[in-house]
Amino acid sequence: MTKDEDLDKLLDNLPFFIKQHVKSHIHKDKIIEIILDLGRRPEARFSTGPEYLSQKIISWQDIEYTTKRVSKFSNDNRAGIERTLHRISCIRNRQFLITGLTCRIGRAIFGTISLARDLLESGQSILILGKPGVGKTTIIREIARVLSDEMEKRVIIVDTSNEIAGDSDIPHPGIGRARRMQVAQTNLQHQVMIEAVENHMPQVIIIDEIGTELEALAARTIAEKGVQLVGTTHGNCLENLIKNPPLTDLIGGIQYVTLSDDEAKRRKTQKSILERKSYPAFQIAIEINEQNLWTIHEDVTNSIDLLLRGNYAITQTRQFIRNEKTLIKYKNIQTSVLFQTSINNQNLNSFEQKNWGKINSQTILNSQNIKRKKLVIYSYSLSYNLIKEVISKFNVDIMLTKELKKASLIIGLKKHLQQNQKLQKIAKQKNIPIYGVNRSSIYQIAKLIQFIML
Repeated sequence: MTKDEDLDKLLDNLPFFIKQHVKSHIHKDKIIEIILDLGRRPEARFSTGPEYLSQKIISWQDIEYTTKRVSKFSNDNRAGIERTLHRISCIRNRQFLITGLTCRIGRAIFGTISLARDLLESGQSILILGKPGVGKTTIIREIARVLSDEMEKRVIIVDTSNEIAGDSDIPHPGIGRARRMQVAQTNLQHQVMIEAVENHMPQVIIIDEIGTELEALAARTIAEKGVQLVGTTHGNCLENLIKNPPLTDLIGGIQYVTLSDDEAKRRKTQKSILERKSYPAFQIAIEINEQNLWTIHEDVTNSIDLLLRGNYAITQTRQFIRNEKTLIKYKNIQTSVLFQTSINNQNLNSFEQKNWGKINSQTILNSQNIKRKKLVIYSYSLSYNLIKEVISKFNVDIMLTKELKKASLIIGLKKHLQQNQKLQKIAKQKNIPIYGVNRSSIYQIAKLIQFIML
């Protein structure tokens, strides 16, 4: 289907005087949306700017003419047109009567992901940020096609408002071989996300408009299951997510940490600071500044840590030039406070090994031996990804295991360790020392690892 044929399917559902004007417009291929508001002139928004389509005022009959020809409006006040990517959103009055329509033109544009093809091949989860109307949905539609057709991966799209694959039970060909799961109600999107993983064995899950705390939590759960995620959310940059509490889980969550007097003095900061809570659900972030200008964060973990410390510079920008070349610019991060220096030469008296239950003193003495051999850590109630990240910051030989019998020490949250009598018993039998932290945070785990290695 050509672009003109796709646009005609939308125009056929609009009043005749609007249809005729748009069809004869010289810039109809640049149209973004058509606005119909009761008692006002119809308006079209082009990439070059807005423009009135007629001198005639929109009446109740004009609104009714269009609403009767599109699909039924869902609980999020959105509708579509069969086998197209167009989206019609309505504005209602207090009596729930429709008084305005926003007709967004949907297009499947091939090649839009050329700026970040290498990031897709990395297999890491990607979060796309941008303001409304910048083209996020068009980008992830093309990502779905590339991943399913060209990279031959099993791709599931969680299509909340039928905007990615169109308003039909048969998906639009623009998504390639990817499969689409529709969402009956907007507030159930997080449940469908989990269902996609549990029932359909995907390698990649694609989600548009992650906007609630439950959806962010579901994205985190999927990431922990080892499935690649591609998602979008509203926001101009990563800093917007830090200031948006429901969505902070996408970047690892944010928490306040209280430093000791000595540490605060050494860092030259206040005693209460913001710190990333855990490992981000997305490893890569793309900020859509303009249609052909993107800012890339190839390591979200590092970018967030630098942002929270106030020592941040753009790492990479990519721009598509008309002569079909991609211009990539790098800028070095200049910062005086890095993660490594923040955990060296600290007073670690706050970490004391605890003897829970009936663990005897001989077990505690064995902790002196673990410094002389390769460490194998069994993590209980702490994220493996978070511990891996902390270990990577130290030049030490430490392995993680999921088998307790292979461990040379156990680390976990104190409150959970105290409640697990069975774990204490096994640790006692095998003379495995136990260490506990109060919180699942990078700062506390880093101090614990350094304490163990002293």
